[in-house]
Amino acid sequence: MNTKLTLNINKSIIENAKDYAKDHQISLSKLIENYLNSLVNSQKKDSTVSPLVESLTGVIPEHSGESNYYEYLNNKYS
Repeated sequence: MNTKLTLNINKSIIENAKDYAKDHQISLSKLIENYLNSLVNSQKKDSTVSPLVESLTGVIPEHSGESNYYEYLNNKYS
């Protein structure tokens, strides 16, 4: 269930965050939700990844060419 939340944040931070969210094709609400979720979950488990990195997990879409590049590197350095 989603709940509306009102926050008071510096205007320039909001504008920069909106630009960031738009550039990464994610809503500002989802970006903030992911970040807050990572903060809560980092306290529950022992993680070596920073909360910021965890919050960005899944933001960048996977590319089908990654497996080909992996194979290329594997062949090159094997």
